[in-house]
Amino acid sequence: MARDERATLLEVHLALPEEQFHSLKFLLEGQIPAGLLLPASRPELCRILLQRFPGNSLRVTARILRQLGRLDLIQHFQLPLEEQIPEESPCEPNGDTPKVRGHPTSGCCPGGIPAPPVNPQRLTEKDLMQVAQRLGKEWQEVGILHLGLERSRLEQIQEENPGNPVLWNFEMLREWRRRERQEATVSQLRSCLEHARLDPGILDFLQSLQGD
Repeated sequence: MARDERATLLEVHLALPEEQFHSLKFLLEGQIPAGLLLPASRPELCRILLQRFPGNSLRVTARILRQLGRLDLIQHFQLPLEEQIPEESPCEPNGDTPKVRGHPTSGCCPGGIPAPPVNPQRLTEKDLMQVAQRLGKEWQEVGILHLGLERSRLEQIQEENPGNPVLWNFEMLREWRRRERQEATVSQLRSCLEHARLDPGILDFLQSLQGD
């Protein structure tokens, strides 16, 4: 299984043009230190992903490919996705796709685990980066007081991304989103940041996302 994962991962990376390969490395900077990513060749990046995300490297890669618009590679290599689109994952006994209404996390998959439907208000990587670019020097205060993150985790983020405040903010927001899972919506983040000492433009930006 590990050999299949390694081989598939390398084939995916080799299928990317140089520009998109660099874009993939950039989008991984929130999860892997830039010092490891930037000089990595395609085989070296495969090794890093296999070490950092054992058993999940293909899932992580699929998420980045979706951001790059390379759904063709996801389908060609049959890569696993973190979120399934309800239309492609019917859960009703009669095979009909359920119509999702009410609470955005409602679903019907077996085992009592809700199927994660597409939620237009759920924060994307692009949304988080735009918020990160607007956060100021008080990012640790925001993370501890308003997002409920541990100071030790924030210090770790700072060490892993030396001299890059925007990536500190971005990874902090990603950490919050990982913890909140399906509840990591635009409205939820806006509620968390409403009383923080921030550039008012951040709340305006989140408000604009809600209105889309």
